[in-house]
Amino acid sequence: MSGGEELRRDEIPGLDLASFGAWFAAQRPDQLAGDRVGELTGRLIAGGKSNLTYEVTDGEAWWIVRRPPLGHVQATAHDMGREHTVMTALAETDVPVPATYALCSDDAVLGAQFYVMERVAGTPYRTAAQLRELGEERTAHLARSMIEVLAALHAVDPAEVGLADFGRPQGFLERQVRRWGKQLEGSRTRDLPDADRLLAHLAAHVPEEGAAGIVHGDYRLDNLLAVAEDAQPVKAVVDWEMATLGDPLTDLALLLVYDNLPRLIGGVPVADASTAPGYPSAEEQLTAYVAAGGREAAGPGGDMGFHLGLAHLKLAVILEGIHHRFQAGQTVGGGFDTIGDAVEPLLAAGLAAATGRAGTPT
Repeated sequence: MSGGEELRRDEIPGLDLASFGAWFAAQRPDQLAGDRVGELTGRLIAGGKSNLTYEVTDGEAWWIVRRPPLGHVQATAHDMGREHTVMTALAETDVPVPATYALCSDDAVLGAQFYVMERVAGTPYRTAAQLRELGEERTAHLARSMIEVLAALHAVDPAEVGLADFGRPQGFLERQVRRWGKQLEGSRTRDLPDADRLLAHLAAHVPEEGAAGIVHGDYRLDNLLAVAEDAQPVKAVVDWEMATLGDPLTDLALLLVYDNLPRLIGGVPVADASTAPGYPSAEEQLTAYVAAGGREAAGPGGDMGFHLGLAHLKLAVILEGIHHRFQAGQTVGGGFDTIGDAVEPLLAAGLAAATGRAGTPT
């Protein structure tokens, strides 16, 4: 992990190192000796409206601390116990995840629930420029590993790793349609006829449910920590805040839509790693997913239309929410002024995919 503020002892929003250190040393003396608490330094390496991520060290060992955003947040939207639970459960599987060390539910320590996990060396690749430096062969290798890890996740039996009660898989897809429809109504800034058409179509064409699996909920290249030159480049899957039990093909469809965004909405600032030379097409990814043991419905003859329509809807609603906050003056930083331009193309593409008027994103 890289980026963030320089390592320091004070003025780290949301992380009181003295309070954290005293708690962690008591919980895991094998990780942090009590006489080393005064040596702790740290930095914020990822922040914003999502969960906050810090890198902490005593000069000898390193840890990652995750907590909710500062201020009032919905506990269900930033459930640290959920992230900690799923990564702990996956530790002995073929899915690479950071080791988890401790979960704190006492708000008196940092003002919110948080957990501590292993610091994994790796890069969250996001841009085509980063991948061009790797070259076509390593880019292709990295992308194949990304798909193989996703298939490995979907092959895990939730009950066998203690996650039988991690979610409510029955009715998952129907609830997803209702959820994103409700989210849209709370953030809609304009008339979006394709949103109404897409929602109506999805509600009327919810497919029969297959076997439930563990769903990451936001699986994409920049939510992986990777060492591209290694034989197994993906070292850890991170950002499990949306994980649940449900239809695994929602993960695959969302990944394909993420990858198609730069082509679909040119000019709007989005991650463009998928445009790098060597990055596989959607069809190549679907083939690799099935070959790696993923759900057969993603293969030749499989109908991904509903899942692709839902994935387009989800991203469109998220971006409409950002657009709504931008218009209300509630966003900080650049690049938000064009976000709203992406919503209608996403909805149109989702409607085309869901109704069979478009193939798999390229």
